Amino acid sequence: MMRFALAAVAILLNVGVAAAQDAAAPGRSQMKANGDAIGVLVAMVKGDKPYDQAAVDAALAKFEECVRKLPTLYPESLRGVQTDARYSPSAKIWDDKAGFADQISGFGSAVATARSTTTNVDSLKASVDAIGKQCGNCHQTYRTRNG
Repeated sequence: MMRFALAAVAILLNVGVAAAQDAAAPGRSQMKANGDAIGVLVAMVKGDKPYDQAAVDAALAKFEECVRKLPTLYPESLRGVQTDARYSPSAKIWDDKAGFADQISGFGSAVATARSTTTNVDSLKASVDAIGKQCGNCHQTYRTRNG
């Protein structure tokens, strides 16, 4: 009977961990898409790839999608959840909702400015710098490294 109870508890814990991982998946997926998008832009800034306005527009569209989704990607149910990913959301997302909202707004502003001003490699460099600064500021405060 004791083994059955321990097995049941272990199964329930694993189900809970799996559910938490699933709940965190949209945030991880969006951050990966952002990483892929900034990678495309950085390659152009470095000269590794030629400037391509269509690719710039596609990357900025990914960022705009993120701005729309970010407020819903971190529900209260994710507070304290440790994922198997390299990073997890910091409790500061929920403890400082106004600050997190300000970060999202700043990111949205940087993306909107980039959308209206990026027409060549020089303007792309300024856009990438501004977007990267916003991303870095948010990550520094609102995510934690696992392990």
